[in-house]
Amino acid sequence: MRRVTGDGISLAVLDEGEGQPVLLMHGFPDSSRVWRHQVPVLVAAGMRVIVPDLRGFGESDRPGAVSEYTVSRSVADVVALLDGLGIERTHVVGHDWGAAVAWVLAATVPARVERLVAMSVAHPNTARMHSIEQREKGWYQLLFQFNEVAEQLLVRDDWKLLREILAGAGDLTNALEDLSRPGALAAALNWYRANLAPRLELEPGPLLPLVAAPTLGLWSTGDRYLTEDRMVGSAEHVTGPWRYARIEGASHWMQLDATERVNDLLLEFLVESELPAFPRTPARIDQ
Repeated sequence: MRRVTGDGISLAVLDEGEGQPVLLMHGFPDSSRVWRHQVPVLVAAGMRVIVPDLRGFGESDRPGAVSEYTVSRSVADVVALLDGLGIERTHVVGHDWGAAVAWVLAATVPARVERLVAMSVAHPNTARMHSIEQREKGWYQLLFQFNEVAEQLLVRDDWKLLREILAGAGDLTNALEDLSRPGALAAALNWYRANLAPRLELEPGPLLPLVAAPTLGLWSTGDRYLTEDRMVGSAEHVTGPWRYARIEGASHWMQLDATERVNDLLLEFLVESELPAFPRTPARIDQ
């Protein structure tokens, strides 16, 4: 790991390999370690793999204000990171909040994104309309809005509630180690408070631009938090070649549960020299 300056903060970043750059971005409640099964495979394929701890997570800085955790601030972190590493253009792979950052980066700073892989989280434009199913799956997001109350509930009884929310999936041991550090849990929850505050539904921001980069969307059938229709609907917000793959039997953390399948899809999509023209309607679904 090395330290690189982001948008006014310091980020911990893993930088391995040589060749075509690929940026991997994690989500809640993870750190760069959640990509440990992908890094060696991508490096072996001749890629330079850049894996930051996003602001507030892992070894990166944890600013105190909720406003420091908007997705736009992390997009600025990524741009500063790429500048600091001398990388003009990169493939981008994002999961969970990392996928949200990846979508916004590809939509608003398209010159920096070669190809995009979005895992679990769909293009933000699809989130402007909330189905009852998605509201039910995202119930915990409302709990996370309650400053200090959420922190106390999640930590109580040896993290009982968080363990139940994660349902035994994900990178629990590493996540609890990270979140136990002073200020770490509040920083992680601030991502939800900054970007998913209930008031934001009353006055949604402007639509994001369409994504021109070739894009692969991945969703897993065991995802307890996000619906498939949003990822499939992301095709309407991508003008470049679009591909969708459903990962059967994996939880939200498909990179851990279906490592070989995810790695094969990443290598196929990121390493091949030319992309075939995938059909856009209906979305292509790989079993």
